[in-house]
Amino acid sequence: MTKPKMFEKPAGVKDYLPAAVKKLRYIENKALACMQGWGYEQIMTPTMEFYDTVGVASSTSDHKLYKLLNNRGTTLVLRSEMTAPIARVVSSLLRESDFPLRLSYHSNVFRSIEEESGRDAEFFQTGVELVGDSSPEADAEVVALAIASLKAAGAGRFKIAIGHVGFLNALFGELLKDRKDAQETLKSCLLGRDYVGYRDQLKRFNLEAAVQGELESILRLRGGVEICSQAQQLGGGEEAQKAITQLCQIWDVLDAYGVCEHVLIDLTMIGDFSYYTGMTFEGYAADLGFPVVSGGRYDNLLAQFGRPAPATGFAIKTTRVLELLGIEETEQEERTLLVYNEKGRREALAEAQRLRGLGIAAVTEKADSLPSVLDEAATPFLYKGLSYTGLAVYLPAEGTKGGTAS
Repeated sequence: MTKPKMFEKPAGVKDYLPAAVKKLRYIENKALACMQGWGYEQIMTPTMEFYDTVGVASSTSDHKLYKLLNNRGTTLVLRSEMTAPIARVVSSLLRESDFPLRLSYHSNVFRSIEEESGRDAEFFQTGVELVGDSSPEADAEVVALAIASLKAAGAGRFKIAIGHVGFLNALFGELLKDRKDAQETLKSCLLGRDYVGYRDQLKRFNLEAAVQGELESILRLRGGVEICSQAQQLGGGEEAQKAITQLCQIWDVLDAYGVCEHVLIDLTMIGDFSYYTGMTFEGYAADLGFPVVSGGRYDNLLAQFGRPAPATGFAIKTTRVLELLGIEETEQEERTLLVYNEKGRREALAEAQRLRGLGIAAVTEKADSLPSVLDEAATPFLYKGLSYTGLAVYLPAEGTKGGTAS
């Protein structure tokens, strides 16, 4: 194995330069402020967790977990998502807290990748968990909040697709009874949005024409509220009908929120975590092939930590929102350049401290004279790679004192 070169990084990790960090913080802070406005309180959990608890419960594929050993030989993992760590906290430190609990977070998470995949091994998520409420109102709340958070972060055109794992599970269970491998194959195709592969697999199963027709019809179940009535015409039994009823109820609440223009029902939707038990959703922005937000209901996860409770939530892929928006300035930051010589130093540094106390960035520079590029600089102006909205000059001649500002 060759030694990495001095400036190389592991595959899937990035350096973020000042402009990108500023934009990431902007996205994060806008989203968190929106979540706070809906009553969600921020929580922080450790970067490392025990493999036998959070690692196993996370439902991230085992081969995607970053594992390490502590000095006692115990296996730890770097958190691969935030839902399982928060479930651990809700079941321990918040065990005496009344439901429902509304919690928000912003964290980096880690998932092992194939080096050739081009995906991120470390990325940032901003999200919420609503714990202790099993109602359609709760599911609709997190969807509506996801929409509000994306808007607050600056995302413009996007669509949220909602589905229900109970519908697909019930329909596959009825039409492909005792054919678990076939069910998993079809689910894998739907998860990867491989509809051509889905149809090809159906042909290979040698199904009765009526069964094949019903399974193919799933691919057409994408649209508005009319999809609910279409889905009710398919099989799947009581569980499938129950799932569709729940989706209809969620849609009604979203309609009351006034956000249905951003939402479509997609009954091919299947969450990429096995702990989802009900409604799932993904949000896609225009001109970006990957989802910028995903979430859903996971009513069985907390039982693994000893405090059974229904829950629902979502995570915004903050780094993908950054890709969507770019790293251009979101708004002009107030920043003043103070140029001083030895005689003007004390007054200039005092003024810099005053400005910082007002929340205005202040950058100081010692010089014998005002740099020529600043002689007639109009604000805002660029100087040595930074943009400034103000200039203050403290260059008194020998025997004088004082400074000027512009």
